[in-house]
Amino acid sequence: MSDRRLQVFHTVAGVLNFTRAAELLHMTQPAVTHQIRQLEEEFNARLFDRSNNRISLTAAGEQVMEYADRILGLYDEMQESVKTLTGDRTGLVTLGASTTIAEYMLPGLLGGFRQGFPEVQIRLRVANTDTIVGMVADNSIELGVVESEVDNQLLRVEQCQQDELFVIVPPGHALSGSSVLAARDLLGNPFIHREDGSGTRSVIERYFIAQGITEGDLNCPFELGSTEAIKGAVQAGVGISIVSGSTLKKELDLGKLVALPLNPPLLRSFYLVRQKQKFRTQLMYELFQFARRYFEETLPSDRDALKKS
Repeated sequence: MSDRRLQVFHTVAGVLNFTRAAELLHMTQPAVTHQIRQLEEEFNARLFDRSNNRISLTAAGEQVMEYADRILGLYDEMQESVKTLTGDRTGLVTLGASTTIAEYMLPGLLGGFRQGFPEVQIRLRVANTDTIVGMVADNSIELGVVESEVDNQLLRVEQCQQDELFVIVPPGHALSGSSVLAARDLLGNPFIHREDGSGTRSVIERYFIAQGITEGDLNCPFELGSTEAIKGAVQAGVGISIVSGSTLKKELDLGKLVALPLNPPLLRSFYLVRQKQKFRTQLMYELFQFARRYFEETLPSDRDALKKS
C-alpha cells in the first residue's frame, strides 16, 4: 500500500474536510479525492460518508483510522530513532502564534532556537487566537502560542507567561498626564477595538465586564485588525485603545504615544497549546522546551523595562 495514500487518508479523517486537507498537504483537492478513491478501491469499502456537504467516517473508515494512527506513529518513531542514532538535528518544525505574539515576541525566540539548531527549518503560521487553537485541534500544527484562555478539553494548555496591557493615548491628550487610570476614566473617549476572535479583545472585554462596563457603555467608532493599525490610529487622534506593553517600545522611545497603566492592572497570560499526545518529533519537543524557557526568562524583564520608561 502507498504510504502517501495512508497519509492523505489520515489528514482527511483528521479534519473531515477535503478542501482543508488539500491545503495542509499542499495538494489540489482533486488529487486528494483521487488518493482516497484509490484507497477505497483497494479495501473495496467506502471510508467516508458524503452527504449534505459534510463528510464523516464510515465503520470501515474508523477501522482504517485506528490502524493509520498506529502505522504513521510507528513510522515517525522509526525516523526519530534513526536521527537520534546518527546525531541528525535537521528537519522542519511548524508552530502557530496569535498576531501580537508573532509580531513582537517570537522573532527573538525563533532566532535563539536557530542558533542552537542552525539546520532546522522553521515554519510559522500567524492568525488570531481562535484560528491558531483550531489549527492545533485539527493537527495542522503541533504547537500554538496564544494570548487568551483556551477552553478545549481535547488540548493540553499551559500558561507560560503574563503580559500587562496599557491604555494608549497620543501626547497632549486629556488623559496623558495621569499616572494611572480606572476603566471608567476611558468612557466618553472614542475606543478602538481589535477584531472579533482576537485574544487581546477577549481579555479587554472580560476586564471591562469585571469593572461593571458593558460594550454599550463604550464610545466605539470601529475596530481594526492589527496592533500596528491601532497604534497608528491612536497617534492620528482617532481614539484611544488598550494594547500589550510588549508592543510599545518603539513608540514610547520616539514619544509618539503615552502608555498608562490601569488600576487594577490589566494582566493576561500567554499559553502554549498542543495536542495531549507526545510531539511527533524530537525537534518539536526541543522547540517546546526552548519556548518555555524563553518566556520565563525574557518577558518579565521586558515588562519591568516598560514601566521604567
